[in-house]
Amino acid sequence: MTVTDNEGRMIIAIDGPAAAGKGTLSRKIAETYGFHHLDTGLTYRATAKALIDAGLPLDDEAVAERMALAVELAGLDRDVLSAHEIGEAASKIAVMPAVRRALVEAQRAFSKRAPGTVLDGRDIGTVVCPDAPVKLYVTASPEVRARRRHDEILSKGGSADFDAIFADVKKRDERDMGRADSPLKPAEDAHLLDTSEMSIEAAFLAAKGLIDAALTK
Repeated sequence: MTVTDNEGRMIIAIDGPAAAGKGTLSRKIAETYGFHHLDTGLTYRATAKALIDAGLPLDDEAVAERMALAVELAGLDRDVLSAHEIGEAASKIAVMPAVRRALVEAQRAFSKRAPGTVLDGRDIGTVVCPDAPVKLYVTASPEVRARRRHDEILSKGGSADFDAIFADVKKRDERDMGRADSPLKPAEDAHLLDTSEMSIEAAFLAAKGLIDAALTK
């Protein structure tokens, strides 16, 4: 396997369930290596927000596809797109094959940016960039992930019910892993990082070792 493509670009694919730490890890890796970063989940949220803002239905696949084709990857605002109602809407359109095809093509185009890219999501190593030279699957137990999300909400001054968050985490896992189109699962050649009892720094150092080894091949 070649480490980079013909133009010397590096692609790092990071997958995993919600609140496993893959987003934080991906951003840290991208910053360290000077690579472009894309949270692919935000592309679905941006599509959903565009539909909501335009007052359009969330159950019309042709309309949703049109919005997906118009999403500008350079302008994704994590803070705005993290709203709960946008996440709920995104989960409805994310199961539409036409929407997935449109956004996967946009994500693949992004992955070719020089000098390298880090993409995180649910199907990067299996569908979006199956030939990526470095694939990580970042996970943690549902209890740990629910606790992290709970503590994050409290740290920002919000109110949170752990049991409700735990139930939501498990529901999302079932939906992501059970869908027919691009289910969440590790790529066969992905390196597993279980962060249940691992700090973000420890996870980063483990990932960095794998990336450095690939870069020196």
